[in-house]
Amino acid sequence: MEVRDPVHGSIKILDEEISIIEAPFFQRLRNIKQLGFSEYVFPGATHTRYLHSIGVMDVSNKVFDQVFKHIEEDVDIARLRETVRLGCLLHDIGHAPLSHTTEFVMPMVSELGLSANFMPSKDRQATHEDYTIKSIVDSSFTQSFKAVTAKFGVTPEQVAELIIGETNTPEYFTHKGINYFPLMHQLVSGEMDCDRMDYLLRDSYFCGVSYGKFDLDWIVDNLRSCTVEGKAYLGISERAIATFDDFLLCRFHMFLMVYFHYKSVCLEKMLERYFTNSPSEYSIPSNIEDYLEHDDHFLMKVLRSSDDEWAKKIVANSIPAKIFETFGHDQDAQMNSLQEYMTAQNIDFIKCSTMGRLSKYYSANDETDNKYPLKVIRESSIENKILKIRNINEATDLYEKFSRSHSVNRIHCEYGQLSSDQQKEIIKIIQS
Repeated sequence: MEVRDPVHGSIKILDEEISIIEAPFFQRLRNIKQLGFSEYVFPGATHTRYLHSIGVMDVSNKVFDQVFKHIEEDVDIARLRETVRLGCLLHDIGHAPLSHTTEFVMPMVSELGLSANFMPSKDRQATHEDYTIKSIVDSSFTQSFKAVTAKFGVTPEQVAELIIGETNTPEYFTHKGINYFPLMHQLVSGEMDCDRMDYLLRDSYFCGVSYGKFDLDWIVDNLRSCTVEGKAYLGISERAIATFDDFLLCRFHMFLMVYFHYKSVCLEKMLERYFTNSPSEYSIPSNIEDYLEHDDHFLMKVLRSSDDEWAKKIVANSIPAKIFETFGHDQDAQMNSLQEYMTAQNIDFIKCSTMGRLSKYYSANDETDNKYPLKVIRESSIENKILKIRNINEATDLYEKFSRSHSVNRIHCEYGQLSSDQQKEIIKIIQS
């Protein structure tokens, strides 16, 4: 089977993977947009989680070939390759309608009935990742793995472990005494994972912008497998650090210019208002088989049939006017004064706050919540030998330069419906 992709070209699907891709659980992603409400701003952004997921799998295959190129292919390597392919293919299978927005109305994770190996120690609201794990290991979709299990020995449980980054079966991921689980998880979710490599290029392409474009081929060519104390990590050659910096900045700029666009962010806040105002009209089911029905079309049909004022505004793509916007913290005083005034005047307003960070894995020179750090490798130019290994935050100064989150705050309200005195006071506060 072959998929023609406008970003990566021809993508080949193995015969054993067809049953997974053609299963209703994966086909559901055809009807879930990658960027939610962003199509209201960037009309071309109608691409879906379906094609993105296939693209991530294709990137993972290229990366796997590169980092394992010095290891002779055998049945164990074939098994690890297929596990990575499926981890990348299925990393988004649990996404709710309009992607992240509707996680607001997901049930408690205890209601999903996850197996003991994947149940968190404390109950909390479920996330799309919980639905991903449930779909893979305990649903009708699980039967779709029969062919890859028979051919490669890949099991749904190990694919799920790779996605969440925790394993109870390290021997499954071990080859000739080296545990490849850290590296393999980094390809699914990490500082430079295949997910980011695909969505930055894909989102730029469909949004018609250039912020997310980077040199994918050069990055892939410079990726390495790096073994430290019996565990393999993803590494990058020192000569490609400048390209890695560009990759980090691409993601940062995409958040500020595309993902944090005021209109799509405000529409998400309006959707939260709708869920709060009319909680009986829509909720995410805890039954994983019922979840199959829930895609963008399902939610939009609910919104179109609703009498809720926020639902009507969302359907009409009508957001309250943006009356104030700050980048950074130099206007916090005006923002606080404006909120206090509008609250005292009983003026209904929506505050949208977004935080842009260069990385969730590093802050300045300190590692934060990063069990599997990306490594930088200095190689001998004469022989195929590693001379030095260090963590990525030691090789670039971008983390230090961007250590402070870039905050964007906005206030929306029906400005035209305010009295002239209220409008004058708001202008006075903003200009103070």
